[in-house]
Amino acid sequence: MSQATATAQKETTMQITGMTCAACAVRIEKGLNKLEGVQEASVNLALERAAVKFDPAVTNVEALEKKVRDLGYDVIAEKKEFDISGMTCAACSARIEKGLNRMEGVTNASVNLALEKATVEYNPSVLSDRDIIKKVEALGYGAILKDENNGGEAADHRQKEIKRQTNKFIISLILSLPLLWSMVGHFSFTSFIYVPDMFMNPWVQLALATPVQFIIGGQFYVGAYKALKNGSANMDVLVALGTSAAYFYSLYMSIKGGHSVELYYETSAILITLIILGKLFEARAKGRSSEAIKKLMGLQAKTAIVERNGAEVEVSLEDVLVGDIIHVKPGDKIPVDGKIVEGHSAIDESMLTGESVPVDKTVGDSVIGATINKNGFIKIEATKVGRDTALAQIIRVVEEAQGSKAPIQRLADKISGIFVPIVVGIAVVTFLIWYFWASPGNFAEALEKMIAVLVIACPCALGLATPTSIMAGSGRAAEYGILFKGGEHLELTHRITTVVLDKTGTVTNGEPVLTDTILSGAVEEVEFLALVGSAEKQSEHPLAQAIVQGIQEKGIALRPVDSFEAIPGYGIKASVGGRELLAGTRRLMEKFNVGALSAFPKMEELEREGKTAMLIAVDGEYAGIVAVADTIKETSKAAVKRLKDMGLEVIMITGDNRQTALAIASEAGIGNVIAEVLPEGKAEEVKKLQAAGKKVAMVGDGINDAPALAVADIGMAIGTGTDVAMEAADITLIRGDLNSIADAIFMSKLTIRNIKQNLFWAFGYNTLGIPVAALGFLAPWLAGAAMAFSSVSVVLNALRLQKVKL
Repeated sequence: MSQATATAQKETTMQITGMTCAACAVRIEKGLNKLEGVQEASVNLALERAAVKFDPAVTNVEALEKKVRDLGYDVIAEKKEFDISGMTCAACSARIEKGLNRMEGVTNASVNLALEKATVEYNPSVLSDRDIIKKVEALGYGAILKDENNGGEAADHRQKEIKRQTNKFIISLILSLPLLWSMVGHFSFTSFIYVPDMFMNPWVQLALATPVQFIIGGQFYVGAYKALKNGSANMDVLVALGTSAAYFYSLYMSIKGGHSVELYYETSAILITLIILGKLFEARAKGRSSEAIKKLMGLQAKTAIVERNGAEVEVSLEDVLVGDIIHVKPGDKIPVDGKIVEGHSAIDESMLTGESVPVDKTVGDSVIGATINKNGFIKIEATKVGRDTALAQIIRVVEEAQGSKAPIQRLADKISGIFVPIVVGIAVVTFLIWYFWASPGNFAEALEKMIAVLVIACPCALGLATPTSIMAGSGRAAEYGILFKGGEHLELTHRITTVVLDKTGTVTNGEPVLTDTILSGAVEEVEFLALVGSAEKQSEHPLAQAIVQGIQEKGIALRPVDSFEAIPGYGIKASVGGRELLAGTRRLMEKFNVGALSAFPKMEELEREGKTAMLIAVDGEYAGIVAVADTIKETSKAAVKRLKDMGLEVIMITGDNRQTALAIASEAGIGNVIAEVLPEGKAEEVKKLQAAGKKVAMVGDGINDAPALAVADIGMAIGTGTDVAMEAADITLIRGDLNSIADAIFMSKLTIRNIKQNLFWAFGYNTLGIPVAALGFLAPWLAGAAMAFSSVSVVLNALRLQKVKL
């Protein structure tokens, strides 16, 4: 049953508005997790996004969105218009409308027959414009997206929020300044400042404070009501309680006819103004923290020139289909992943690999979307489009990492969930102590101290401390080609003590060449090479391909193979033209009782030179040796030294024999080698290191080393941006440089240090601020300014990670 559930599991993300602090994020997370069919829900306050894994047989996206709205928040949906063609009657429009409304992720769809238009509201994380167009086409009609400018809802909601908060702040500031002016005039040391009598009038103050309290500050009442209705409390509750206490006490005193000295209209108005200002700064800073995604998306081409019906047609990137032939001119971006079918050129792949030197490509070679065609005209056949391209996968990995939670955040979330009720309790106790003991009968002073406690304790900074650092850290790492798959991996990486490096393609270039051919005399050279080349051509191993390429370069023709068997860890067995051939290790010769002892000294000599030597037997008799060499990458030696300087133990693991492995390891500066390990044995070796108390990072190609990558504390796939590598590893290092390992660990250390700084100041701020406010050393308006500053300072501290140079 669990297997079926795992197979059926789906994931979705929702853009949520209305969250004000960590308590909101915790409440939504708890609410979603309680829904039947939801396996895991994670809410990120900084990104304003919820990531949910659920069983589609039990629940759906619409139910998830309804739950969020029931909790008092809203889910952002795209609203776009499509021109529909092919409709002839009302039945057509009804059919399209019904079909669209049944699509998962569609909130509402309406089709107008007269205008030949469909208006669709949908979750952009679940569906794309292209999916909707395909659905209409599948129903037998045509659909084209109307001009984006026709639908304003497509604009960035965060920019709308910034504009809205800016307008609120300006109005609130204009109304609050006269109140602030009157407050300044209360103090004896500021008595020289002129204050118009009108501003001291309680009814003028009431007229100025009321719009701020209920129109500008209305969002806090709405948020508090929704929170309390759902059985919890958040920042809005604290703000609403604090400002309402000041406002309604002042209103009571105004009606009673009290002197303006005892009025607190300015307290509530200035508090709301400062909190709105803090929210404005916070929204702007949060917008900056997702710059990495914007930069990656900006790499994409916007259009492509495709062959359609014998003509060249420029289409939007979303309209490119798999199999389309695309024309790419010199200097243009390659729109999608594909393979060259005509022409040749140098391709700048620096956005993916970091290599500044363009790579020569010709017919049959693969190209990657968003790379740049430097100097030749080429035609490519699209093999991956839309969400399947390498760049789209990279963007998805970065988004998932930024939206995920590090374990360190769980502590902050737990505290935030119970924080507000505790603060309300402390505020009430503060009021009682001041009213009955500290300043008996002085209601105004006790109220002021209570308001200060309520305001200073808002847990915004606590909720933003971790996610903003994760966003900034993972985003900056992505710009350097380091893709963390989730926040938990970003946190764990800094604890690594041991780095295990696969040899081929990781320490070395992974492109060996044939270097030596040594014959025993039993078979002539041409026959020997023809048999070896023919047999090895059946193998996909890089060493086999190097042998075949070397033999073919000598002009020797290969022959058909009658049978072929790969024996993992030993070598191969094949039949070519009636002759039996064995190629592989000493153990292979022993397994088939081939006497090859005379070849061992020469084999050891080759292995000491760092070459991989293979024994060859023909018809059960030793016939010779072929040797290949794989050179280490130019940066491997320096990168290994850097890892050692960081205090890390570096181990090389390989299936090659020990002599060859030691020669390669020595050249790279690696002293610890585990050799002659079968593929399944690599995972066991990693487990042994873990059993010894070591935190292990396994670094491999993400395909052959998948078991070891999965077992290791951190799995790193190096030198490839393929979906297989991303699936197998916790971190994908797109550049084939071992320095990326040290960069990943360094970035993890910086990010965790940044998170700890944020949490220290957030916890410390509240721990220190509450007693200071309770003891009467903090005026409410100062508490409001400090609270706003705390949130902004946490976000700005996190944004320092975006300037890190690796």
